[in-house]
Amino acid sequence: MASYWHLFIPKLFTVLREGYGFKASKSDALSGLTVAIVALPLAMALAIASGVGPERGLYTAIVAGFLISLLGGSRFQIGGPTGAFVVVVYNVVDRFGYEGLVIATLMAGVILLVAGFAKLGAYIKYIPYPVVTGFTSGIAVIIFSSQVKDLLGLRMTDVPADFLAKWAAYGDHLSTFNPITVAVAAGALAVIAGLRKYAPRWPAFLLAVVGASVAVWSLGLNAETIGQRFGEIPSTLPAPSLPSFSTLTFEHLSALLPSAFTIAFLAGVESLLSAVVADGMTGRRHRSNCELVAQGAANIASAMMGGIPATGAIARTATNIRSGARSPVSGIMHAIFLLLFMVALTPLMAFIPLAALGAVLVVVAWNMSEYQHFRHLMSAPAGDRVVLLTTFTLTVLVDLTVAIEVGVVLAAVLFMHRMAQVVEIETHTKLIDEDIDDLTDPVATPYPADQGIPDGVEVFSINGPFFFGAAARLGEILEQIGPPPKVFILRLRHVPLMDATGVAAMLKFMEQCRHQGTHVILCRVRPQPREVLANMCAGMADCAVEFAANFDEARKRAIALIGA
Repeated sequence: MASYWHLFIPKLFTVLREGYGFKASKSDALSGLTVAIVALPLAMALAIASGVGPERGLYTAIVAGFLISLLGGSRFQIGGPTGAFVVVVYNVVDRFGYEGLVIATLMAGVILLVAGFAKLGAYIKYIPYPVVTGFTSGIAVIIFSSQVKDLLGLRMTDVPADFLAKWAAYGDHLSTFNPITVAVAAGALAVIAGLRKYAPRWPAFLLAVVGASVAVWSLGLNAETIGQRFGEIPSTLPAPSLPSFSTLTFEHLSALLPSAFTIAFLAGVESLLSAVVADGMTGRRHRSNCELVAQGAANIASAMMGGIPATGAIARTATNIRSGARSPVSGIMHAIFLLLFMVALTPLMAFIPLAALGAVLVVVAWNMSEYQHFRHLMSAPAGDRVVLLTTFTLTVLVDLTVAIEVGVVLAAVLFMHRMAQVVEIETHTKLIDEDIDDLTDPVATPYPADQGIPDGVEVFSINGPFFFGAAARLGEILEQIGPPPKVFILRLRHVPLMDATGVAAMLKFMEQCRHQGTHVILCRVRPQPREVLANMCAGMADCAVEFAANFDEARKRAIALIGA
């Protein structure tokens, strides 16, 4: 039991036990300050894009960022709001209000805690790559689409949530665009692009936002600002609070559950991807399940403190490492610096033009689009392209939850097909049935009997994992070979494992053999399948099956059974 709980000891404890001195603390403070400067405008921009006030993005970056670094399983992870949540948060707020988002985030936090303590972190990292790329690219398109109003200064009261309706509304109001707003957005984009090319170490987002704010204020430009739309931003964190659970109904929770699962899924996937990137940059290793537990605790705390969902941020984590971070203390310092910025600078934040934050989000969307990976996947096999394009299209046009569900199911079906092909190559037997033309092939092809064995004995070999794809074929073998044999030898030498569907298929097959009077001999069964089958047959009083060490022994035993 002690070794189990050791998996959830935060990396901060590991660092302090190794020894933590002044030099490391100085590096962590400087890197934390650098990341805080990057995160300040980003947190507000992501909150606004999510349909909530900018202060909620700051609350999230401070509270969740602090806890993710304090409790997490990565040395360099920086947590906070990210672009991955924009779509799902906007939809939840639009349908259920902010209180509905709080409940969904609390539920997502619990789901992440359960996933972490159940040690599911190692599996979340293996979400199919086309699915991740598809929904990430789709989210990027939606984020860009959501900023068109602020980038052009369109005079619109309500922007439709649906993608196609949104762009139709933009077209209807295009004549109301504000040239000043367009100029501010273009200027901010130019500053960000220029600094990234010629001074990549400078805080491009912050300098672009500050420059745009100074220009709008000093020149009296007609461009909408944070203060004009949202009013004064609070300068302190709110008191912890929870929604009134007494008013919740089962129907309400059921309606929020899909969004909660989506938030948990995105938080888990993105945080672990970010941790993997950090490991690749530093040569360290994170603890996946500890990271999931930290993400769960951080999301619960963020919801209680007036924030929005949070996860590990890949770009901010990479900035943290490049800035010289040594430990999770840098992430903690990043949250503390953000709190100081909020206390000292909130009166000035009211002057930030929304067009400048829109420019920041355009860059975020471009980075999220992963167009190189998308283009690369378009040259992948047809199945991967179908998964990619389906996930992307559903994310943009339907719903992120639906996109993830359909994408994962399609990827699973593709995996089944490929595994069945592997077994087919080894056994020269099709494991996935295809439709046949009854007009030209009305008679089923008889199952070919093996040569060199006596009449009344049939042999069948399975090579590869005996999983759902291969198991589906086994139940039809007796029907294909004509009259029931007296002995059936099933060769399992190349079957490394059986899954639940394989066991169920084997049970059905043995029951079928018993009813037909066929004795089953399993030949050269490997340890995992043998243990499963032995346990299975132990509960069957008349299980007509036995094991043979090799094929020659199985053949001799079959001859003896026929003679008897």
